[in-house]
Amino acid sequence: MSATVSIMILLASFVILILLRFPIAMVLALSSLLTAFTLDLPLAVIGQRMVQGLNSYSLLAIPFFILAGQIMSEGKLAMRLVNLAQLLVGAVRGGLALVNCVACMLFGNISGSAAADASSVGSVLIPSMKRKKYDADFSVAVTSAAAIQGVVMPPSHNMILYALAAGGVSISSLFLAGIMPCLILLASLLITTYFIAKKRGYPKGEPVKLKEVPKIIADGFLSMFTAVIILGGIFSGWFTATESGAIACVYAFILTFFVYRDLPLKHVKVIFLKTFRTVSMVLFLIAASNAFAWVLTYLKIPALITDGLLSISDNPVMILLIINILLLILGAPLDMGPLILIMTPILYPVVTSLGMDPVHFGIVLILNLGIGLITPPVGTVLFVGCAIGKVSIEAATKRLIPYFLVMVAVLMVITYVPQISLWLPNLVNGS
Repeated sequence: MSATVSIMILLASFVILILLRFPIAMVLALSSLLTAFTLDLPLAVIGQRMVQGLNSYSLLAIPFFILAGQIMSEGKLAMRLVNLAQLLVGAVRGGLALVNCVACMLFGNISGSAAADASSVGSVLIPSMKRKKYDADFSVAVTSAAAIQGVVMPPSHNMILYALAAGGVSISSLFLAGIMPCLILLASLLITTYFIAKKRGYPKGEPVKLKEVPKIIADGFLSMFTAVIILGGIFSGWFTATESGAIACVYAFILTFFVYRDLPLKHVKVIFLKTFRTVSMVLFLIAASNAFAWVLTYLKIPALITDGLLSISDNPVMILLIINILLLILGAPLDMGPLILIMTPILYPVVTSLGMDPVHFGIVLILNLGIGLITPPVGTVLFVGCAIGKVSIEAATKRLIPYFLVMVAVLMVITYVPQISLWLPNLVNGS
């Protein structure tokens, strides 16, 4: 069978299974198997590629990061970080909304997950904002938008997925590269939120009592020390990403169960069950995506796309704009993890041929697909926020439009000013 027919079968089966609402991991695996069958390849090769996709020491970091985030999420970490954010920005107009943005950034520095951000911080702040007469749809919108910081702020497990899909890009460099873009994103969200709050007359936050300040700072420092362990260990060279994740799990366990005693020890079983469910889904997704990416490579689809894009224009500005638009469109109906694993092998040859740094491209890719997490019809983070705030997807989406535009503007700045992402890695690595 010709390569053209096999490509059509691969793409058609992928689209049809998506429309039939199959889980994305099953879609990737079944499409790969069907295409291998039409190519008269041994079906065992798909299983081998799936196993090979999991045969990586770096992947062990993901279960550890998920476990550490789950431990902290089950405790009262979100409330302590909210209190710290309240101390920093809470006493101005729209204070609770600004606290939401800062708290999501702080929590993302620990969980590395936008969905965990929206769930943990949102469960604390969305009800509080509603009680303070903030509109429910606005409360959901600001929480959902702020939670996207979790995909860019290290330790993001999406960066580990990209590093593996790109063939060994430095995880520590990606973690460093995400810091400045996240801070720019935070500043943009704060400015946008302040002007919206001022226009709508939302109340000022209540100032923190002076006697409470030392305890809030101490609690915030102890909670944030998880991120210090993860990032400090990696950047100093003391730990690998996997080792720092394991040590962070031990610290989070001691802090939650013995220092603050937020949870009884019997709750450990619940935490491990939730972690195992999440990890099993993530690992199966990685395995299926690796098989799908291998089929794409076998059919030379990345080379065809590279030639196609470069035939449109040899102007890097135009090519990067096309790539960003493509990713924004794909991010709406598809989830972030699969897209990283599928699109990286396809687009990586294109951007490297333009001279784009792989670390810089990783940040652009991750932020772009992160925006898709708040874009219907499959906006995972948006769904979490709407469930907590009890508002419709339509109402929250309308309130998200200003944030969406601001985030796309930030994406464009980060795309065309590579120094924002590369300055810190180059400084630390001495290049």
